[in-house]
Amino acid sequence: MSKSQIEILLNGRLSPDFESVLAAEFDLCPLRQQHDRSEFLKVHGRKFKGLVTNGIVGADADLIAALPSLQVIASRGVGYDKIDLEAVKNRGIALSNTPDVLTDCVADMALGALIAVARGLILADRYVRRGDWLQQKFPLKTKVSRKKLGVVGMGRIGRAVARRAAGFDMDIRYHSRMPKAELSWSYMDSLCDLAHWADFLMICTPGGVETRHLVGAGVLMALGPKGILINVARGSVVDESALIQALVKGQIAGAALDVFENEPRVPDQLLALEQVVLLPHIASSTHETFAAMENLVLENLQSFFCNGHLVTPVNEVGGQL
Repeated sequence: MSKSQIEILLNGRLSPDFESVLAAEFDLCPLRQQHDRSEFLKVHGRKFKGLVTNGIVGADADLIAALPSLQVIASRGVGYDKIDLEAVKNRGIALSNTPDVLTDCVADMALGALIAVARGLILADRYVRRGDWLQQKFPLKTKVSRKKLGVVGMGRIGRAVARRAAGFDMDIRYHSRMPKAELSWSYMDSLCDLAHWADFLMICTPGGVETRHLVGAGVLMALGPKGILINVARGSVVDESALIQALVKGQIAGAALDVFENEPRVPDQLLALEQVVLLPHIASSTHETFAAMENLVLENLQSFFCNGHLVTPVNEVGGQL
């Protein structure tokens, strides 16, 4: 069977150009085009050998169950918390993501978001546009250089953030599941202790059940009234209700958020807070990074259907990460 005869289901959207590339390489069917998804999957689900998705949409257990011939899932994005790993493991389905290629852009955005909230850049822009500068000077904000940065999650992105922060002469410590012997930065086994020490707390850990609401009321209280939270990981890592209360009560100074618990829906309470920078999950959203991620999706599919191996398999299902 040639690759053009292999039927691939697309769950979610990719760039139009890349969808055209996939359609030329495989027999591609975008699930979004089906009026009655359940009925379509009941009738046609058995024919699909591959599933392409992204880190935001993923693939739940019901979708995977509706694809009895499924052999491989290729996801654009590094996070795979929206993919039911138990179903993947039970079925022996191969799973790939796109690590490394988005690390730089996410780390760049993380530092940009930190600076934006600490120095009040968004507020300053509005200040000028409203004409307020004609009346008085913009209020003083918080210095970034030589401050204390606590990084939660010291994987690829956490390390890239730390390297950038070192350029600002920041004192860097981190918390993760275990210390990394190869790193020179100090490890703290208590997240609350890290938050209490830090001026800025940067969330870079993966999402999923293990990290759900890892940052809750206790951690935010420890961060303190001068502390700032930055989240470029997953919205589920932070207890959003606890964060809102901490911001409203002045228990922390501010936050920069690229991700939310129920995105794209953002709570009205957050929208009303001026000390919060709100971003629409764009940390990896550059032309260069999306092209690199989508090329890697294609490489994974080509490699799997040619020789049975993935280029970037996910370690939880027997690969590497």
